[in-house]
Formats: sequence, structure tokens, C-alpha cells
Amino acid sequence: MNAMLYALVVLIWGTTWIALKWQLGVVPIPLSIAYRFGLAALILFAWLAWRGQLQRPRGRAGLWVLGQGLCLFCFNFVCFLNASALIHSGLVAVVFSSATLWNALLARLVHGRRLAPQVMAGGGLGLVGLLLLFWPEIRSAQGAGVSTLQGLAWALGGTLCFSTGNLLSAALQGQGLKPAQTNAWGMLVGTLLLLSYCLLQGVPFAYEPGWRYSSALLYLAIPGSVIGFTAYLTLVGRLGPERAAYSTVLFPVVALNVSALFEGYRWTLPALLGLACVMAGNVLVFRKKAPPLPISAANPRQSAA
Repeated sequence: MNAMLYALVVLIWGTTWIALKWQLGVVPIPLSIAYRFGLAALILFAWLAWRGQLQRPRGRAGLWVLGQGLCLFCFNFVCFLNASALIHSGLVAVVFSSATLWNALLARLVHGRRLAPQVMAGGGLGLVGLLLLFWPEIRSAQGAGVSTLQGLAWALGGTLCFSTGNLLSAALQGQGLKPAQTNAWGMLVGTLLLLSYCLLQGVPFAYEPGWRYSSALLYLAIPGSVIGFTAYLTLVGRLGPERAAYSTVLFPVVALNVSALFEGYRWTLPALLGLACVMAGNVLVFRKKAPPLPISAANPRQSAA
């Protein structure tokens, strides 16, 4: 089940970049995000009501769901879109993929959870791999000055929001709430906040009726949000925030393969070395510890005595 959920998240979120590209144009970006999560919230609420599982989080859980909605379905996207306007997408991908390390550090600070050495090592190796994969974009951004630093700050802010949302989801699942339930309410929170922002800023409400925009919206709302976020946050509950977040390192790898298929991206030697590092990091993150040896095997003399 874990392997299936992990593969599902990587494949879905690794291909949503095409749909995001198709959303750029007539409709303002905050409004497109609101459309996406508003539609996803409606689908989740309908599904939960049909299954008789619709319930409103109460007490502290309600506050945590509010925080999850702000972190995962609003603020992080605002940060990443601002970052993408200032720096190359490769830099944004590298910063976002540090979520594995941030999740581990936040879990240590908030919950006192021990830092697993293989997770930290695997996350670091994955980041090295991404630096190699996106080295041409990173090199072209050198010397850009203040705008580059601002873009990196936006990307880091989005990553920290994402990691905080992961921890909130893990805490909610510890209280017995399922990701589909908390996602429905969280997406509603994000949608309402984004719509309020559009109203206050006088953003014109528009919709592009063409098939490309509509199909991109459906892909982002259903596979990208309903399925992707539910599968990912289920992994957070099953594997922990640190291991689940390593999937963010694999998203750019999937995206580059799709780009090679449809846009003529060419693999270079540094990129192939980067891919090898990412795969090696994946092995480290998910490697199980060897069980301790029995006393007889660990100390033959004692067994013989």
C-alpha cells in the first residue's frame, strides 16, 4: 500500500506542471488556484457525504485544520508562484525538495522525534542530485542579485508552509481524522481566503472556456488535489513527514522525463549523475534497519558456553 501511494503521488504531482502551464493566461493566478481547490473541496464533500463520513472538526482539531488549509492550500502556492516570477523553476524545485530535511527538523523541534540518519543523508543526497539536474538554470541565475534572493526567500517560505502543513496533518491523523476529511475543510479554507483576496484587490473574475484551460483545471482539481493530496497526506500518517516528503525530490525527475518526451529536453551527463544521486537518496530514505542479531549469532563463544 505504501509503495502504491508513493508511486501515485510521484506520478500525479510530477505531471501537474503541464496543467499548471496550461492555466497561465486569461485567468489571474490566485483565481485559478481558488477554482482548483474550490472544485476539489466540492468533490471531497460530496464523496464524504455519500459515504456518511462528513463531520466538522471541533475544538483544537478545528484550529489545526484551519492552519493546514492556510499552509497547504493557500500560502504555499502564493509563495511558490511569487518565487517562480523571480527565479528559474529549477531553483524553486530544488528549494521545495528540501522539504524532506525541513520536515525532519520540524518534527524534531515540535515533537522531539529523533532525526533518522538515513533520512537526513538520503535527503541531502537527493538535493545534490537536483542541483546537478538543474545546474544550467542555477548557473544562469547567478549574479542576478536582489531578485534572486527574494525569489529564494519566497520559495523557502512556501516550503516551510508545506512542511508545517505536513506536521499538522500528522497531528490530525493522530486524533483519528482521515486526510480526506481534513483536506475537504482545509481546501474550503484556502478557497475562501483566495476569493476574499481577489475581492479586496479588485482582481477581475474571469474564466477561460477553452478545452485546454478546463481540462487542466479538472486534472489539477481531481488527480492533482483530491487524489494527490489525499494519497500524500495518508503517506505522512503511515510513513512520517520525513519519508513522505522525499517524494518532492522525485517530482522534478518525472517532470524532466515528460519534458524529454514532449518538449525535446535532452539529458546531459550531469543530469544523469543527478538522477543517480536522487535514486540513491531514495534507497537510503526507505532502507529498513537490519534486525539485531540474536545473541548466539552475535557471540558464538557465549552460545557455546
